[in-house]
Amino acid sequence: MEKNIFVTRPLLPPLKEFIPYLENIWESQHLTNGGPYHQQLEKDLADYLGVEHLCLFSNGTLALLTAFQVLGITGEVITTPYSFVATAHSLLWNGLTPVFVDTDPDTFNLDADKLEQAITPATTAILPVHCYGIPCNTRKIEELADAYGLKVIYDAAHAFGVKQDGVSVLRQGDLSILSFHATKVFNTIEGGAIICHDAKMKQRIDYLKNFGFVNETTVVAAGINGKMNELQAAYGLLQLQHIDKALDDRGRLCRHYNRLLADIPGISPISVPDGVTWNYAYYPIIVSEDFALTRDELYELLKGNRIMARRYFYPLISSFFMYKFADSAKKENLPVAHQLADKVICLPLYPGLEEEVQHKIAGLIQLASVSPPFPAASSL
Repeated sequence: MEKNIFVTRPLLPPLKEFIPYLENIWESQHLTNGGPYHQQLEKDLADYLGVEHLCLFSNGTLALLTAFQVLGITGEVITTPYSFVATAHSLLWNGLTPVFVDTDPDTFNLDADKLEQAITPATTAILPVHCYGIPCNTRKIEELADAYGLKVIYDAAHAFGVKQDGVSVLRQGDLSILSFHATKVFNTIEGGAIICHDAKMKQRIDYLKNFGFVNETTVVAAGINGKMNELQAAYGLLQLQHIDKALDDRGRLCRHYNRLLADIPGISPISVPDGVTWNYAYYPIIVSEDFALTRDELYELLKGNRIMARRYFYPLISSFFMYKFADSAKKENLPVAHQLADKVICLPLYPGLEEEVQHKIAGLIQLASVSPPFPAASSL
């Protein structure tokens, strides 16, 4: 194999299908500021996802930043250390204090059973993450939020299309945030969205993402420029036409991995809870002590053979210098999260991944399990 195989790759519809959209944009000369494709994508995505109101953004990080602004969050926000750094960075950018809670060993999400002990008089909100698209314990989280008068903002960057007991997980909490980055299940090259539950909140969010403008001469808040442009929106509309097939392909590839890795000691895939309609956002495996190599040794072995797996998420957010001095970031307070950060690796998974490549990846893992150390090869 001459080319590198990455852990994720964007879904790329045929170029010829995108050209009519580009021609329409060119002829209309409407490039941004809530153009027709933008409006259509908001409606079509809300319908597809089964939510009432969806606000498009130019990226998911700006959506996160705006979510805390629109809810007026202050003080401390409880969150997970096991996520992409944008989760916690959005708090710092809003002048908020992240408080880390350990991770559930089964779902890799914020451990709801340890949540209450982290609540203080300064706590105003909870920021859980649906890690890998596996839903959080939303019932327990929201019971505690109601009891203590806290807001709940879900980082649902991985959770496009995910349902629990037939209902979209995006309907939970006060707000949910999606990412449409190029490597996500659904993408607009760059992009994101806030999911909210009433028209008044959507209007407030739309003001904030457009500098706070209500009309040509009236500014009601210190907003930001978070608008999605027409090219991104058009690309999203095209992506939406192919999303069901993409999800089917991802599911088939996950099931194939499950079969290939089933009998390898020390290798365990993530477990999907009952009642969850998963989107197969990633394919994480746990490399336990029963495997012949450590997780990092396996990572280097795959990398040496042009398999660019990822250690999602390593290091923990709580390990970075801007967070590690907080009491909640101490290693002894986050034992499960540290174990996962040392043991989890995500294997390549994307529409278009060939089963032959999966066989080669599994073959490397199988061979390493019985005859380590296994030298890197220039190609498979």
